[in-house]
Amino acid sequence: MPSVYIETYGCQMNVSDSELMLGVLAREGYVRTDDPTAADVMLVNTCAVRDHAEQRVLGRMGELKRYKRPGDVLGVVGCMAQRLGPRLLERVPQVDLVIGPDGYRSLPELIARARGGERAADVAFKGWEHYEDVPPVRPDSASAFVTVQRGCDYRCTFCIVPMTRGPERSRRLADVVNEVTRLAASGTTEVTLLGQTVNSYHDGTHDFADLLRAVGTVPGMRRLRFTSPYPTDFTERVLAAMAGTPAVCEHVHLPVQSGSSRVLKRMLRRYDRARFLEVVAALRRAISGLALTTDIIVGFAGETEDDFRETLSLVEEVGFDDAYTFKYSLREGTPAVRLKDHVAEDVKTERLERLITVVRRVAARRNMALVGTTHEVLVEGPAKRGGLLQTRTRTNKVALVEGSPDWIGTYRRVRFTGTTGSTFTAWPVEQERTLVG
Repeated sequence: MPSVYIETYGCQMNVSDSELMLGVLAREGYVRTDDPTAADVMLVNTCAVRDHAEQRVLGRMGELKRYKRPGDVLGVVGCMAQRLGPRLLERVPQVDLVIGPDGYRSLPELIARARGGERAADVAFKGWEHYEDVPPVRPDSASAFVTVQRGCDYRCTFCIVPMTRGPERSRRLADVVNEVTRLAASGTTEVTLLGQTVNSYHDGTHDFADLLRAVGTVPGMRRLRFTSPYPTDFTERVLAAMAGTPAVCEHVHLPVQSGSSRVLKRMLRRYDRARFLEVVAALRRAISGLALTTDIIVGFAGETEDDFRETLSLVEEVGFDDAYTFKYSLREGTPAVRLKDHVAEDVKTERLERLITVVRRVAARRNMALVGTTHEVLVEGPAKRGGLLQTRTRTNKVALVEGSPDWIGTYRRVRFTGTTGSTFTAWPVEQERTLVG
């Protein structure tokens, strides 16, 4: 049987798309391999959000091309493939095919053509495409990603996503519920709903509040997460659905991008600093014990030192549990290309270092306050070190625990015994009770 190797970069949406591609190819008899040297087809599923991600992919293509044997196929798929299109075929002669996020159905055909010596690209947007008839090939796990929305209609000046994933469209609620029901029947107990602005979901009849309630009440579904939402799409209906659906976890990843209203306006974000803080307050009123994480860009065009200090003060004021922080990366095709007052690279680097220091200090302070508290955790798998198990709370805190491999995929009660500032050490409460008894 032919084998396929897929290497995935970027966000959870790309992970979900790789599972779709495996589903498409499984129908043609392909089996997955984790060894590129043994693969008949090698695919790199790419991210285009930052230049650094694209440079990593280009470097990786140089490594993978060495594994090609006569008749093998090397392809670039996903967002970078969409952005560069046929130019990638010119830039990397060893690449045989280039396919964007709406073109995965054409994989078998383009692979066949590549084997015949024809290099080709499929980067057409298909507004109807949700791959409803393609069963994703997922690893056996208690957790799964479910894409509910593709594309984006918001035109943030820094963002390439509308150019790489096309216009926003949502799957029918019934189709999402059917997929989650199948997952629950196979043993999945935690689902993360995916969309570029996931809480703007609307299938023409049902909104995101309807979706949360419907998915959250699927029998066997114990935890429900979603990412990434847009701050001002948290309507009263959505807040009520979150509060009234027990499966919805007490964690929201809420991208702010900047703490400066002036910078947010230049980014074409649909809120200012004050409105963002109102959303934070509304979320915390609705969900007791809510953990908040965020995305922050430093060094966007025109950002002054005063603007940057507003970002630092916002991190302190909100008290984020964590933040993904990035230096602004100019992307060809985005409106920000037309801005002239770009920040010097060394200034971006220095500001990023300062931001990370503040984020870590705030997160460590919040985490220290949790030492000694008890939580339900899902045991996700082996930790990377120490022979421990990695677990996760409903608030998305990672805790390392001693335990049996048989625990993987199950829920346990643990007590936090310490923290490194970002992750926790923990002790199973069941063992604690046994020792006391």
